[in-house]
Order: sequence, then structure tokens, then C-alpha cells
Amino acid sequence: MLEHAWIIPALPIAAAALVGLLGRRINRFAGWITSAAIAGSLLLALRLMWDVLAHPGVKEITLPWLQTAGGLMIQMGMLIDPLSSVMLVIVTFVSLMVQVYSLGYMAEDEGIGRYFAFLSLFTFSMLGLVLSNNLIFLYMFWELVGLSSYLLIGFWYKKPEAANAAKKAFVVTRFGDMGFLIGILVVGYFLNTFNILALGDAVKAGKLAGGLATAVALLLFCGAMGKSGQFPLHIWLPDAMEGPTPVSALIHAATMVAAGVFMVARLFPLFAASETAMLTVSYIGGFTAIFAATIACVQDDIKRILAYSTLSQLGYMVMALGCGGYTAGMFHLTTHAAFKALLFLAAGSVIHAVHTNDIWKMGGLCRSMGITTAVMLIASLALAGVFPFAGFFSKDEVLVSTFLAGRMDLLFVGLLTALLTSFYIFRMFFVVFAGKPATDKHAHEASWVMTIPMLLLSILAAGLGAATAPFGHFLQASFGAPAMETEYHGRLIPALATLMAVLGFAWAYLVYLQKAVSASLLMRRFLPIYTLLKNKYYIDEMYQWAVQRIMFVVSRALAWFDRNIVDGAVNGVAWLCRLTGDGLSRLQQGRLQTYLIMFVAGVVIIIMVVLASNPTVLAWMK
Repeated sequence: MLEHAWIIPALPIAAAALVGLLGRRINRFAGWITSAAIAGSLLLALRLMWDVLAHPGVKEITLPWLQTAGGLMIQMGMLIDPLSSVMLVIVTFVSLMVQVYSLGYMAEDEGIGRYFAFLSLFTFSMLGLVLSNNLIFLYMFWELVGLSSYLLIGFWYKKPEAANAAKKAFVVTRFGDMGFLIGILVVGYFLNTFNILALGDAVKAGKLAGGLATAVALLLFCGAMGKSGQFPLHIWLPDAMEGPTPVSALIHAATMVAAGVFMVARLFPLFAASETAMLTVSYIGGFTAIFAATIACVQDDIKRILAYSTLSQLGYMVMALGCGGYTAGMFHLTTHAAFKALLFLAAGSVIHAVHTNDIWKMGGLCRSMGITTAVMLIASLALAGVFPFAGFFSKDEVLVSTFLAGRMDLLFVGLLTALLTSFYIFRMFFVVFAGKPATDKHAHEASWVMTIPMLLLSILAAGLGAATAPFGHFLQASFGAPAMETEYHGRLIPALATLMAVLGFAWAYLVYLQKAVSASLLMRRFLPIYTLLKNKYYIDEMYQWAVQRIMFVVSRALAWFDRNIVDGAVNGVAWLCRLTGDGLSRLQQGRLQTYLIMFVAGVVIIIMVVLASNPTVLAWMK
């Protein structure tokens, strides 16, 4: 399979092209075609992982593509190692679960063929990104992921909120991608290569160090901030909930948001070469983790709660990578893909049953939706980091990585975030599934085609924790992977993390299930804080103010300069040419006598000039 790994992304794009070209004529079969293609990709990805296990190390397959005028050769190719093989399995498995789930969720939608074509394009883009062996191809697939997200977030384009959310996601991520592209060009200029393995060799040789390494790492990290929703480029991610719920599961679990974290892991040697860059990455991740968790505590939309949860968990991953926890960050990405996809699919099952996103219009659903309740509980326990679910082990690794790096402040942030995580997810769970129904609508369990993916994901959310040590050792053969983090046998950090999860659970239980403390009373008592969190720290309003009061003013000034100075100069030259032409055109009268007089006059003038310049004639005249 090592030689034929290109088939893995080829199957989804072939299915997308087939479904897209045939259009509505195969609407009924579109989902089955794309699901079969991605199932094939999953099987091949599993076979590839088996081959990587059998032949550990890094394998690169390249083909010449183009050569620049300066002699720089750019090749197309694939970089296959344990990291890419793990990501291939994650992306294909979650994509397949979402595809199958969508067969039921989107069954009545008139644009179902277009939906499955876009979904397969999204999967292809992410698989191509994972396999890329150089920064140029990585950037190309990076932008294809952005395009795919735009198409899927705005899938219901007739709905203004969806169209606006798609544009917001596309524009905001472009700011991060601008820095990413500049970083790639700087790498090409100074190292004369875009190859990822060559970049690692250059860092080891000291060709990219000091301030240059810091600048390049931070520029590349701008792209991760946009794609993985790190502060302050996080504002697009909650609005992306306007797309279909299965799309949210795919974006938030295994594709777009995972791209930024994967890119940092893939280029880890470059980031590790700069202590300043690592510090910056870790603190941005830590701040994003607790920042998003506080907002999630007061949200009323079930999907937005999960969206801010995604931001927070991505912050955990980025914080771990910034602290040198390569294995911890990637392991949390793996477990998060399982339980976050499950959370979104379970939320979609609820929305499909009650036709609302507002958690206060739900309640008591455990009576009529037993399977959804069970899988949502498993996913919530995994997210909260409760033993023995998968999230406990990966979150524990993240916290240990901050401890081993000596970042006690980030360890404290991580523990506080764990408390808030447990609180907001069980707040949602108790309000939605416990208590009395808030509506007379009869909710019912989803169809088998939606239930089976949730059950499969619940197995992973519950059981992936056992893979901690094997996963870490497997990643060691990856390009750029540092030595395995020091084995930490202490019990204090796992105990503290578990305590935070229990406290968060108890807090939500007392307020929203037992109602021992009135939620409305707490809200009134802490109204300024509640208002601040409810309005998401007014970050969107700050952007709006900056755009209207600064960007628009500067744009108007530049527009005036362009119209009156730049265009004025060009138009002035044109006006002068036109005026000269008008004047000269008056000489064209069509009268032979006038032309003869002008000819004679011209000849006389020429003769006089010639004679006047002759020394003999001048002497005679004197």
C-alpha cells in the first residue's frame, strides 16, 4: 500500500466528481456512492497503517512537477509515516460515519446530491493535506479545505444566516492563511526548498535558527490559528453551526479544525527550533482553552455549546504541542475526533426529533430516546475526562505535558478548563435529557442508519484510552517526532483532573437537576459576568467596530486617493492626448490649396534652417 497510497484520496474525489456531474438524476443513490468510496478509502488506510507498523519509519514518494527560473525544483509527492497513517484512519473513519449518518439526516433534502458531492470533496481535501510532502501542495489542499468548508457551511444558501456564516468562515480564515503563505514563501526564499523532510534537515543543520526560525514558525502558526480557531481568529467557528449538523460533526472532529493542529505537528522541528514560538503557541492554546470554555457555560444552542467546546479542546491540543507534548497533542486530537463527532451526531439526532436547537425547549428526552441518551452520556463522560473513557487518558497526557515543561500556570489553566468542561457538558445533558419535557412534541429515536454510526463512535469514545502507550510509541517513527515524553508515574495530576471533572459534574447536577441552587438566581447575582459571557466577550462587536471605524475609514481614504490621484493622473494623460489630437485634427481640412501652402511653407522653413546653420552662409550674411 505504501506505493499506492494515492488511491486513498482518489476514491472520494472520483465519487464527488461522479455525483456532481450526474446531478439530480442519481440523488437517491448519491450518498451510497460516496459512502462506498470512503469505505474503500478507510479499508486502504487501515491496510496502509498495517504496512507502516510492519515497516516503521518515514517513506517519501515524489514526482517532478515544475522548476522555477531560479532553479528551484518543486515536486509533487506523498510523505508516509505513523503520523500521516493515523490521520488517514481518523479522517476516513469519521467521514464514513458522517456519510452514513447523513443518509438518514439529509434524506428529505432536495439538494442531497450536491451535499454528498461537497462532503466527499471535503474528505479528499483533508486526505490530500495529510499526505502532502511539501509546503506548496500542503497549502493547495489547505485552501481546498477552506473552499469545501465554505460550500458546506453555506449549503442552505437560501438561509441568510448560513450564507453569512460561510462568508465569515472564508474571510476570517483568509487572514490566517495570508500569514501562512508568507511563511511558506520565506522558507522557499531562504532554504531554496519547500520539501518538508528537507526543511527538517535544514533546521538540524542550523540553516533556520534564531529570529528567522521564530518569524517563520509564527507566520506558519497564523494558518493554524485560522483553521483551528485559536484566539483571536476563533469567531468563525461558532457561526459555522448554521450548516447541516453532520457537516458540523465533520468540520469539528476530523477535518478543518484538525488541519491546523496537524500542520503544527507535521512541522514540529521548525517550531521546536524557537523557544519564543513554542511559548507563543502554548499560551495562545491555553488562553483559547479557558476562554472558549467560559463562553460554553452560558450558551443555549446545543450546537453552539459543542462548538465552543471544540474551540476549548483545540486549545488543549495546541497548548500541549507548544509545551513539547507532541504525543499528547496528537493523542487528544485522535480521541477528540471520536467523542466530538459522537456529540454532534447525538445532538443532530435530538434536533432531528424535536426540530429545535434551544436546550430549554427540550427536556426529558431520556424517556423516548434511550439510545441517543446513552451515546450522549458516553461522549459527555469522555469529554469531561472521566475514567476510564478516552478523554481521561488524552487530557491527562495534555496536563502532564504542561507539568513536564515546567509551565505550572498552564497546568492551572488546564485544570480549571477541565472543571468548566465538565460543568457545561453536563449542564447540557441534564437540561436536554433529564427532568420534564419542555414541549408536547413527541420525540422519537433516530433511524438505524443514524444510530449505527453513533454506536460505533461510542465504542471508540469509551475504549480508545487503552491505546495511550502504544499510540505514543507508534508515533516515535514519525518525521519530526521528539523522543517519547518522560514516563510520568505520579498520581497527583490524574487525581486533580478527576477531581475537577467530579466538581463540574456536581455543580451541574445541583443547579440543573436537583435545582438545589436556582440558576436564575445565580444569573441575577452575577449578571455582569453572565452578560459578558453571553455576548462572547464582545469580540464580534470589537471586530465590527474595527471594520466600520478603522478599516472602512482607511478604505474610503484609499479609494479617494485611487480615484483622484492615481486615476486622475491616468485620466489627465488621456485628456492631454485627446486635446492634442483634437487640435491637430483641425489641420485636416480636405482642401488641396491649404495642403500645398503648408507644404511650400514647410520646405521654405527647412531651407532657411539648413542655410542658417551653414557657416558659409552665416559669414556671408554678416
